[in-house]
Amino acid sequence: MEEYSESAPAQEPYSLPSDKADILEKIRPEIIVETLRNKLMGRRENLQTGAWEDVDALKDNAISELGAWELTNLILSVANPNTSISKLKDQEIRKRAYSIMCTALRMCLANWRKYNITNRAQITYVADIIFSVAFITMKQADAEGIRKMIMGVRSETYHHDDNNNKRGLFRR
Repeated sequence: MEEYSESAPAQEPYSLPSDKADILEKIRPEIIVETLRNKLMGRRENLQTGAWEDVDALKDNAISELGAWELTNLILSVANPNTSISKLKDQEIRKRAYSIMCTALRMCLANWRKYNITNRAQITYVADIIFSVAFITMKQADAEGIRKMIMGVRSETYHHDDNNNKRGLFRR
């Protein structure tokens, strides 16, 4: 086993400017996917314990755990930080959101027993939710909105650092 000298300089890992890292950390669309999964199963979060609990009043439109998992896994293809910081055009966003919704509908129809689909309203309910989450998540990338915001923070940070690190004949 190799031993390292204690006198060797420690190398710190590269870190992002804190503002940029904070923004990237907050862009977590996959959190909505977990929330959505539980809500599709007719659950609500107990704010005191953080646990998800079944709600009898929501059971009529609730789908099975299998259905909730499979449909939310479909949404994960777009509900992720990479999509949020992508460069997408409005037409691309609309086509992809519609495609995801159509796939979800086909999945509901093909697996209606496994997904516990008991009425037509449930299919529309699921379709609207899937389309909305996919569309809104991808809209974050429309016209590079989030990407430009992050780059702006990065530029401000570098500009600020450059001004603070200038050393010259009259600056100390």
